Amino acid sequence: MDKLLALRMFIETVDASGFSAAARAIGVATSSVTRMVDALETELGTVLLNRSTRQISVTEAGAAYYERGRAILEAVAEADAQVADRGDQPIGLLRVCMPVAFGRCVVAPHLQRLLARHPGLEVDVTLSDEISNLLSERIDVSIRLGSTLHSDDIVSRTIGHFQRWLVVSPDYLRAHPTPLLPIDLLQHECLRFNYGTTRQNWSLRGGGEDLQLEIRGRLKSNNADLLREAALAGAGVALLADWLVGPDVSSGRLIRLLGQYEVNPGQAQTSINALYLPNHRGSTRVSAFIDFLQEVLASAT
Repeated sequence: MDKLLALRMFIETVDASGFSAAARAIGVATSSVTRMVDALETELGTVLLNRSTRQISVTEAGAAYYERGRAILEAVAEADAQVADRGDQPIGLLRVCMPVAFGRCVVAPHLQRLLARHPGLEVDVTLSDEISNLLSERIDVSIRLGSTLHSDDIVSRTIGHFQRWLVVSPDYLRAHPTPLLPIDLLQHECLRFNYGTTRQNWSLRGGGEDLQLEIRGRLKSNNADLLREAALAGAGVALLADWLVGPDVSSGRLIRLLGQYEVNPGQAQTSINALYLPNHRGSTRVSAFIDFLQEVLASAT
């Protein structure tokens, strides 16, 4: 018995909730799947699946075997991909993680171009504003905005830069005086990103000034999209990335304030960084994605 093939047929049967559906997914006859799963149970000396005329269900032993078996198949697939990943063309699965708003606004509209360019590449994108553990979460590339990471355990490559803008809606300005100087922001409702701290400073640099303003506001969130929507609705002044609010400013839905100043939260930086593990150096998949993202960022400037 081909143990690896039998394991795959068992996994497919559980995932598809039936032998027929599993056979269609693999491209073999239903009888072949049934026979291989039966042989697997005989060799193990235990029942993996409860069968009835209408459905199957996984036994307790089958559930445990399924989890270990899936991990084995994924490890084999990853080993195959690692070997193929040193070729001329990117082949296999690439796992990418990036911030929610950045992925939605900047990357998602261009993913079809990446897939069309590399037919052998499969991309799994996770959107999260949390810092990913590349090793435990099995992430190939993590895109982070802000400070460059300095670590012997992780490669950090700067692939672009962005700006942060102070923006406000026309409706808000009709009801409040326009801030003409940085100090004027202290008299306004400021929409704050939640960094886990009670106080928050906005840093403004320009015209010979370098100011740290402890801004205030009744609304804060850990989601940039929410703050953008709140700014559009007239809730206050927001400090958001140009790639997120650029179209709103161009259309007049939002107005940029104090454009002569470089504005950031605290000492935050404005680099766009690709993070990956040292053993991914030379990875065709990683290189293809980074090259693609650099093209996207260059076309957006």
